[in-house]
Amino acid sequence: MQISERQINSLNYDQSTRASRIATVHRTTGETNVQVTVNLDGTGTCKAATGVPFLDHMLHQIASHGLMDLDVQAKGDWEIDDHHTNEDVGITLGQALNQALGDRKGIVRFGNFLAPLDEALVQVALDFSGRPHLSYGLQIPTQRVGTYDTQLTREFFVALVNHSQMTLHIRQLDGINSHHIIEATFKAFARAMRIAVEIDPRRAGTIPSSKGVL
Repeated sequence: MQISERQINSLNYDQSTRASRIATVHRTTGETNVQVTVNLDGTGTCKAATGVPFLDHMLHQIASHGLMDLDVQAKGDWEIDDHHTNEDVGITLGQALNQALGDRKGIVRFGNFLAPLDEALVQVALDFSGRPHLSYGLQIPTQRVGTYDTQLTREFFVALVNHSQMTLHIRQLDGINSHHIIEATFKAFARAMRIAVEIDPRRAGTIPSSKGVL
């Protein structure tokens, strides 16, 4: 079977793009010191030490189900609360994702996934559109999961969306257990993102937009 020139160019682009979709971002403020490294074409390995155990658990979900490698190291003003660390991890991860995607040529761009976790069912749809927007539909019944303030879930995604320039819709279809609802959200997000950042071999390095730019 003969391979066309377009297919050869697509394969070459795919290989060169996958070799470079790695980014490291270091963010330091008066409240936190955060460093994130992301490899979009990893195997799901994760090193997370944020000082917020539940957030670490959720970062492991992103890596494992998104099949990307993550290294997230953070020090924050934990003596106050977890808010600044949680938010700044979201900001820095968003910036790293944005850098790793580069000009976004060749990616699928859109992702959608419906994740069950026992009684919880959460749907995530996203678009690496270049236009930050969050539509957040979680109804989490308790204020805390362990020591984690469940309001911080929304704050994490606000920060991530704004700095990755992503459109993100989160819908809770079912669920009564706070841990299950949040974890199903992160799993659905990871799976949707995995779909969206994959290289489409038919794109051959073109911008996935009818406008020719994102």
